[in-house]
Amino acid sequence: MKSRLNPFIWGGLTLVAGLALTLNVAPRQQQYIDDHGIVTPSVSSGFGIAYFLGAVAVMALVLFLIPLDKLKLVFKGLFALMFAWGVFIMAFLTLPDAAAYPLAVIAGLGWLLWARVWLHNLVLLIALASAGSVFGSLFSPWAFLIVMLVIAVYDFLAVRFGFMVWMVDRLSETVTLPAFIYPRKIKDWLLGLKTVRVNELAAKPAAEREYSLLGGGDIGFPLMLASSVYFVSGLSPAMLVGGFALLGLMSAFLIQWLLLKGRPMPALPPIAFFCLIGFLIVEYAM
Repeated sequence: MKSRLNPFIWGGLTLVAGLALTLNVAPRQQQYIDDHGIVTPSVSSGFGIAYFLGAVAVMALVLFLIPLDKLKLVFKGLFALMFAWGVFIMAFLTLPDAAAYPLAVIAGLGWLLWARVWLHNLVLLIALASAGSVFGSLFSPWAFLIVMLVIAVYDFLAVRFGFMVWMVDRLSETVTLPAFIYPRKIKDWLLGLKTVRVNELAAKPAAEREYSLLGGGDIGFPLMLASSVYFVSGLSPAMLVGGFALLGLMSAFLIQWLLLKGRPMPALPPIAFFCLIGFLIVEYAM
């Protein structure tokens, strides 16, 4: 029971913390945009879908064609830059400017040279919250909701046919994992990322797994949608959509627990479904 509740609790806390960070930095971002007269472009759903599917295709080809020993440093460098960027955006909009640059460098180098589970989860959450605020402002809520629903279909098919597990396992071998890691034991939060192997995790019964995984997109996409709703409708509607995203995430864990008996579960489809319900309430009942 404890092992089954562990991802349920940690996943919920991760999404709530991500929403709090995103909706805290979004008003500051809006103020910065207004103060500097910045005109933000409007991105269509078609472009967002094409960009996502293109990025997935390119990454899959790279992972398939190039030996992992040659990719390790490249992927680690890209992830370190992504985490440094996320910390920089968050710090730049919430702290004095002079703090943003050293904190970004510390975060990027810290993860690159000392990648521990707790640090990985922290900088990934900050990066997703920053990306949610920045990129959420580029989409209208309807446009991003369409993107999210299409990606949810991809997520279902990718998990159903094993593509998602293969790609995440390959990334884990390069010590770069775009997912949150929730160990069962508190002491394992201090372990290095090199101990996480997705193929070993999937081969074990649910009750014997030392940790569970939650994809970064399962947190990042709801954050972007909530941010998009905030820039159009304000804080309360964004919080409502975020609350429905949380219901979707909890339902995904319940489906995995009760129906799939611990087998890999695409979390984005139920999250997107509940987000759609929440947004329809915002659009037509508020």
